[in-house]
Amino acid sequence: MDYVQYFAERIEELKDRGDYREFVDLERQSGNFPKAWLNGPSGRKEITIWCTNDYLGMGQHPEVLSAMKRAIDANGAGSGGSRNIGGTNHYHVLLERELADFHDKEAGLIFVSGFSSNESSLSTLASLMPNTVIFSDAHNHASIVSGCRSSRAEKRVFRHNDVSHLRELLGGVNPARPKIVVFESVYSMDGDISPIEDICDVSDEFGAMTFLDEVHASGMYGPKGAGIAAERGIMNRLTIIEGTLGKAFGSMGGYVTGPASIVDSIRSFSTGFIFTTALSPAVAAGALAALRHLRNSDSERIAVRRQTNLLVRLLKETGIPVMPTESHIIPVLIGDSSRCKEVSRQLLDQHGIYVQPILAPSVPAGTERFRVTVTPAHSTSDIRTFVDALRQVLLRDNLAKVA
Repeated sequence: MDYVQYFAERIEELKDRGDYREFVDLERQSGNFPKAWLNGPSGRKEITIWCTNDYLGMGQHPEVLSAMKRAIDANGAGSGGSRNIGGTNHYHVLLERELADFHDKEAGLIFVSGFSSNESSLSTLASLMPNTVIFSDAHNHASIVSGCRSSRAEKRVFRHNDVSHLRELLGGVNPARPKIVVFESVYSMDGDISPIEDICDVSDEFGAMTFLDEVHASGMYGPKGAGIAAERGIMNRLTIIEGTLGKAFGSMGGYVTGPASIVDSIRSFSTGFIFTTALSPAVAAGALAALRHLRNSDSERIAVRRQTNLLVRLLKETGIPVMPTESHIIPVLIGDSSRCKEVSRQLLDQHGIYVQPILAPSVPAGTERFRVTVTPAHSTSDIRTFVDALRQVLLRDNLAKVA
């Protein structure tokens, strides 16, 4: 078998379907968010980013940058090892304590990524409890799907946000079996929010552990930014609350919070945690600074809501197809991989606007879209420029239906 040729053919098939992903070579401009430099064949030019996960611009915040610089000067670049072998820095300890308090839990544990915090925690918990059944929302993130698969536990998928279907599935399982219900608060591709209270009700009814992914909500919603569960006053009803440091907190890494015995079990048994080099002290220090700032400042969250409402209103008034959303995530429907990529290319080349096409399998085929996010740093002028540019491209090339 010609292995090289085999994989070359798989890549060509991907390109033929229009689903091949290409990277955009960017340099974010410190102190000038959301501007960035685009590096390309024709040189370097300034662009504006419209699809960032740095929802509040904390990756550029002076307090965060100062904290990271101080940590580098004090501790150097890397952690020096895994958490078990010389890699636990005092910033890690402080951050875990703060995250636990943030979500009103006994303990916290940080990972090198949000993907790892989901995958490692779920696979560990389910594998430690013999005969576990995992009940997973149909729209859950790939990291959750991977964690379920790695655990080798039985998995049953309930229809997205369908509590009746979840109850039906739970009712079909032996009451004595351990059960984990895993779901997200804000779903990243549609921007919708789950019925957390109802899912907790049915989980309690059948004696299931709950695992809530708040990665797109932590820092963004609720008192002091603790997420949707905090906004609804029900953090105590969730067994585990998971989140990321790479979105609203502008850093990198992931975390879980929950009862001390459960978090300690993840720490003690998760191979994805045990055998991984720990986060850089500077990264942990930056995340800690962002967390502390956002616990005491509502201004960034208020600005995001204001700018999001403005952008959605202008898109709708212009006739651009905005999908329904309940959050700060604004999905703009294009509906075809090739067209989505072409609109993205023209926006970047002709207008200096970067918005990444979201293609299958990240979203169902035929629902290809832009996942637009507006931050406190996007001005009203930026928003109007974006809407006007998108309308021009869509109309000129008839690449999507515009009213």
